[in-house]
Amino acid sequence: MSDTRRRVKVYTLNEDRQWDDRGTGHVSSTFVERLKGISLLVRAESDGSLLLESKISPNTAYQKQQDTLIVWSEADNYDLALSFQEKAGCDEIWEKICQVQGKDPSLDITQDPIDESEEERFEEIPETSHLVELPPCELSRLEEIADLVTAVLSSPIRREKLALALMSEGYIKKLLGLFRVCEDLDNREGLHHLYEIVRGVLFLNKAALFEVMFSDDCIMDVVGCLEYDPALVQPKRHREFLTKTAKFKEVIPITDSELRQKIHQTYRVQYIQDIILPTPSVFEDNFLSTLNSFIFFNKVEIVSMLQEDEKFLTEVFAQLTDEATEDSKRRELVNFVKEFCAFSQTLQPQNRDAFFKTLANLGILPALEIVMGMDDLQVRAAATDIFSYLVEFSPSMVREFVMQEPQQTDDDVLLINVVIKQMICDSDPELGGAVQLMGLLRTLIDPENMLASTNKTEKTEFLSFFYKYCMHVLTAPLLANTAHDKNSKDVPEGSNKINPVCPDNFQTAQLLALILELLTFCVEHHTYHIKTYIMNKDLLRRVLVLMNSKHTFLALCALRFMRRIIGLKDEYYNRYIIKGNLFEPVINALLDNGTRYNLLNSAIIELFEFIKVEDIKSLIAHIVDNFYNALESIEYVQTFKGLKGRYEQEKDRQSQRHSRYRRDARSLDEDEELWFNDDDDDDDGEAVEKRMEDDFSDSYGKYMEAKKGTFWYFSLVFSLSLETSPTTALVGLVDYPDDEDEEEEDEEEEQSPRKRPRLSS
Repeated sequence: MSDTRRRVKVYTLNEDRQWDDRGTGHVSSTFVERLKGISLLVRAESDGSLLLESKISPNTAYQKQQDTLIVWSEADNYDLALSFQEKAGCDEIWEKICQVQGKDPSLDITQDPIDESEEERFEEIPETSHLVELPPCELSRLEEIADLVTAVLSSPIRREKLALALMSEGYIKKLLGLFRVCEDLDNREGLHHLYEIVRGVLFLNKAALFEVMFSDDCIMDVVGCLEYDPALVQPKRHREFLTKTAKFKEVIPITDSELRQKIHQTYRVQYIQDIILPTPSVFEDNFLSTLNSFIFFNKVEIVSMLQEDEKFLTEVFAQLTDEATEDSKRRELVNFVKEFCAFSQTLQPQNRDAFFKTLANLGILPALEIVMGMDDLQVRAAATDIFSYLVEFSPSMVREFVMQEPQQTDDDVLLINVVIKQMICDSDPELGGAVQLMGLLRTLIDPENMLASTNKTEKTEFLSFFYKYCMHVLTAPLLANTAHDKNSKDVPEGSNKINPVCPDNFQTAQLLALILELLTFCVEHHTYHIKTYIMNKDLLRRVLVLMNSKHTFLALCALRFMRRIIGLKDEYYNRYIIKGNLFEPVINALLDNGTRYNLLNSAIIELFEFIKVEDIKSLIAHIVDNFYNALESIEYVQTFKGLKGRYEQEKDRQSQRHSRYRRDARSLDEDEELWFNDDDDDDDGEAVEKRMEDDFSDSYGKYMEAKKGTFWYFSLVFSLSLETSPTTALVGLVDYPDDEDEEEEDEEEEQSPRKRPRLSS
């Protein structure tokens, strides 16, 4: 039988019920003569020593957990576990174990036998009984009870029997009675035993026990038991927090007593899980799976009960949108709706659909329009979270609402413009909220998630609406920060260099980067609308002003915007770029970058390499005619020589085509005509070629005068994803220091400004 080797960690359970790491190695399943059976072998990856040799016994209960764990008991109080690095390895070994035992590999546990040691431990149990005989619930027997509860956790069948015993005898309430006695007597030893008992009972993972333990008359005593962790010098004061510190706020009075009880219970159980219980180890996660389910179904029930109470929700939204509502009250209402939406994530898809439709009918979007414009940061943050739930649920529902809003003279009242303004005005230095809102805006303007109807009205109507009423709000910061200072006397006429009028501002830099990210997305997905907007606003010129930024990340964002435009290979865009001489700031940035290998250099080279590989003739001619003299010294890549070659090839083709048309159309024999006009053709050919060269050179002779201006410089590392071609030349990214001595710079200029050759195309 072939071995299957997988990388694993071997764990054993110690006396303190903690898992000890025995080492890392590779597991195989093979026949071992000495053990006379198929066995699991683990050899250490460091020295090949044997970490584990365990025969797969037909009667041993193996359990697979979390796709990468196999746990089993070999002897009394000796538990083993293999933690696999890969799920595939775990599946193979599990199939081998099931094959030996004749079990179905789709099961997560092979069997639950009671071994001899277990029979000895519970020899007093009658054969007909399915329960564990519990010691009497007395103070003197608490240690014995704690040992029993702890001992059964390693075996599923023993956990099941203990749970049945605890339920049948009303044992839980008796234990909690002892807790009150121990606390009155300040019996710390007994309280520590009760902590172990209650924690163990929770790990039995039985919903029937939870119903008893989390009932109104028991749950605070359960919390009290869990305060006395033996590892702590002083007990925690969880009950004091739950009863005095934590306040249940009813934004609108809840009249349903069952709903109130369910809300209280869920909060307290969630507190037990998240705060009181220690974080379960990787092997104990399944012990609390039923506790997770208990909380989950409670939340589902709470959402359903609230949703059915139309009077309650109607009152919530009425107060939320009422101008007379106090700010503190409105804050509580918004936080309630946010938590309500968070609870709704536990619903099944069809129930969640009904939930959000209920909110929409109650006016959630008009309410958000009001609260997102408030000055309170907490309210705005909560409103943003609610908006994200709605956009994630149904972008079309949000778009439909936006387009149905009354068109008022002030565009600021539109919901999307409120969202954009909140993004622009985010006070967080890291712009965390702005990043979240930018993602939501991208979802809303993404044609991929717009309803694909026969007439495609949603896409057409919404994009027309967005570009008419919202785009100018989105681009306002970009246009403001790339404006040209008409009064500047230091900037020469026709120069693209700008005059800084504002201090360096990290936050504004990040904002401009987000706006450029969104505009780049629009270039990729909105062909007609964004093209019209770019042409009307001369937007690319304004964006390329940022190529002068001393902060490379912002220049890269601007370059990526241009790269996406050129990547469309749209002659309409190409003519716009040529007419505006918009390669000039890019080439200036390349030359100003000097002798450094860095991302900016590589990105610019890739842009020109793309133009060469895709043979975009109009751009090639423009670049060679106007910038080749400045670029021909760059020899560490062959990109610019390649552009020149393409240019010459096209010029030759044009010359030959014109020469053919200019020949005399006399009907002479071809050979005779060639002989007869041999000398003249040479002269005519030269004249035609010269004339063609002049025509070709003059074809792009007029350019829009470069504007003078000012802008803000910014700083931030921002991602740049550029489309690359397999034939693109690769440039090393080694960033040389900026501030070298002047003498060294002069020396470099005298020797050679070029970089060392790395990889050439």
